[in-house]
Amino acid sequence: MGLMDRWTDGEREAPEPLEGPVTGTVLVGTGLWFLLFLGQLPFYDWYARHGHEWFIWTCAAGAGLGLLGWWYVRARERSIRREREQESSGPQQPSGD
Repeated sequence: MGLMDRWTDGEREAPEPLEGPVTGTVLVGTGLWFLLFLGQLPFYDWYARHGHEWFIWTCAAGAGLGLLGWWYVRARERSIRREREQESSGPQQPSGD
């Protein structure tokens, strides 16, 4: 039995996913892509002459996808927070009149 078999045959339980400062991580990455985009804009003509405009647009796409990721992460964190609040408040009792 190989090492990979031992990991995948149910003998070991998967660890819990790590939680960290996801929002900050996404914002830093998005900011870096945006700064790279802005830093390359003054050299657009050089990139165009050498056929490398895609460098600039890759940075713009990274910044745009980072904004989408930031929106997703914030929605995910709100959902997790809402679920934890519902669990901590316990089952809701119907109000009987």
